Amino acid sequence: MVKIIANIDGMACSMCEAHVNDAIRKNLKVKKVKSSHRKGQTIIVSQEDIGEEDIKKALEGTGYEVKGVVVE
Repeated sequence: MVKIIANIDGMACSMCEAHVNDAIRKNLKVKKVKSSHRKGQTIIVSQEDIGEEDIKKALEGTGYEVKGVVVE
């Protein structure tokens, strides 16, 4: 398993978190995804490594911006 922490700009509430989570689930193969607007982060757990460009592409058109990605 790969844990990816993406810093996401533009989330302001729990509905924003749900919107980001839905976009990630719809566009990427993930085991688990959880966003926090307070932290400005989305944590993704996947079988495979997902790069920053893949996450940016998944969020394209949503109004949210990926500011960086850390793979643990």
